[in-house]
Amino acid sequence: MKNIKKKRILIPLAIFILIAGIFFNYKSSLKSKNIIQYNQFLKEVEMGSITDVYISNNEMIKIKFKNSKIFYTQNPRTDTFKEFLLLKGINVHEGKGPISSDIIPLSLFSFFIISATVYLISSRGKSVSGAFKLSTIDAEIEKTSGISFNNIAGNDEAKESIKELVDFIVSPEKFSKYNARMPRGVILYGPPGTGKTLMAKALASEASVPFFAVNGSDFVQIYVGVGAGRIRDLFKKAREKGKAVIFIDEIDAIGKKRDSRADGGSDERDQTLNALLAEMSGFKDSDGIIVMAATNRLDTLDDALLRPGRFDRHIEVGLPDVNARYEILKLHSRNKPLDGNVDLYSIAQMTVYFSGAKLESLINEAAILAAKENSDYITMEHIDKAYGVVIAGAEKKDRSFLKEEDKKITAYHEAGHALITKLVCPENIIKKVTIIPSTKGAGGYTLNISPDRMYQTKNNLLNNIKIALGGRAAEEIIFGKENITTGAYKDIENATKTLILMSKYYGMFDATGLLNYELLEREGVNNSQEILKICNESIIKLYDEVVALLKQNKDKLDKIAFELLSKETIYNDTIDEIVTS
Repeated sequence: MKNIKKKRILIPLAIFILIAGIFFNYKSSLKSKNIIQYNQFLKEVEMGSITDVYISNNEMIKIKFKNSKIFYTQNPRTDTFKEFLLLKGINVHEGKGPISSDIIPLSLFSFFIISATVYLISSRGKSVSGAFKLSTIDAEIEKTSGISFNNIAGNDEAKESIKELVDFIVSPEKFSKYNARMPRGVILYGPPGTGKTLMAKALASEASVPFFAVNGSDFVQIYVGVGAGRIRDLFKKAREKGKAVIFIDEIDAIGKKRDSRADGGSDERDQTLNALLAEMSGFKDSDGIIVMAATNRLDTLDDALLRPGRFDRHIEVGLPDVNARYEILKLHSRNKPLDGNVDLYSIAQMTVYFSGAKLESLINEAAILAAKENSDYITMEHIDKAYGVVIAGAEKKDRSFLKEEDKKITAYHEAGHALITKLVCPENIIKKVTIIPSTKGAGGYTLNISPDRMYQTKNNLLNNIKIALGGRAAEEIIFGKENITTGAYKDIENATKTLILMSKYYGMFDATGLLNYELLEREGVNNSQEILKICNESIIKLYDEVVALLKQNKDKLDKIAFELLSKETIYNDTIDEIVTS
């Protein structure tokens, strides 16, 4: 922007300097070659050398000699000058004077002013045009042909809710006799990768209407009014197509709760939100336009967005359960050469908390591994390797840099996780424990699979914290408190997150009570010290319990660590055998 402004100033300035240079060069050459002094002029008149004189009101007058040469001299501007010349037999011409040095700069200056004015008007027009373009949004109709609800596995309840909208768009008369109003908007909420965008595309495809997909960040601008202008432009484009589906991904970028301050509606984001609310309120039932939006955090959206008449329906698109994961795996492996021994249901059981996108990535990674090996089929071994890649990254090939002491620390750290898992959560399956470093920075890892649950109990959450603390506790027991390592930083982070959720949101501690502390903070009630105190007391208590459990079972901890040092990777059966012996 600064460079453009500089060009607009520099171009006219360069033209002016060029014209001035030409003029002064011309004037200089004129003075040095064609001008004679007035006294010399009078002498030439007396000698009869001059035949013609051109009188004007200019500073200089033109004179013509008998040899046809042209010169200039000063204009005396006297009343008797013409008479004097006529008496000497000189032809006098009035009003036919030369283009003087006054006329030249005046003409050049006028030309410059006109040129500069035209240029600036043209630049202003371009600026206005550019500003107008800022308020337009690059929302082209996306192709949705070939996408249907059959391409979406799992989330059957969400699909049923969205399928109803197809009838609203295609056959509105079916509902008009009941005086039923078509939902103005639909919010799809849930974790990332669960298929929210795919469902919106399937709706447009099944209804055979144009699909406009934008992102909430497309409306976030530093220029006031641009976001609101883009909202209006988007809806205008949709109305021009008649029936359509508008999909706004990450709507929380513009739809977060507004500030309660008196001037809270003055900033750009609030103006954009107001424009969206106004456009949705202006729909007619006959427009046939449905606005769909996706977010990972429904609780952060403004209440005005979520009220009936705006986004009427709130549809959760959650993580798939085991049966849904099985269907998703079947869908993504449909056109891939799977070995007959691949058990997709067992894969579904071990992929707890995987989203649809993560499951697709798992099968794709397995296919890549099979292709690299030139294998005829994708085997269970490929899928197991891919599982590790998706969770923790690929194994490092070169491990020569590892010292034996580091391997021993990693072995006891991972053994601590594995043993605590078996002691406090025997229903969990430990898919794999390894001390091979990964490309994601892990020195080793334990793949711990918990069973599918609709809810997490307080006891489940506390046990998950104990499992996270098992690695650090094992380090302290074996190597001493002064030799604990940085390897537990991710475990501590996960334990802290869980404790914050339990105390701030779930009301699971007596000391914090049944209160939502985030809501209190929004209302100006600061209770951070209370939260810090209960979290710190809880994690110290849990850590002491973990240390006590490992000390009681130190022989089993040593056996698991020894197996890891000798084999580098062990599985659930080996750990079960050690723990139950």
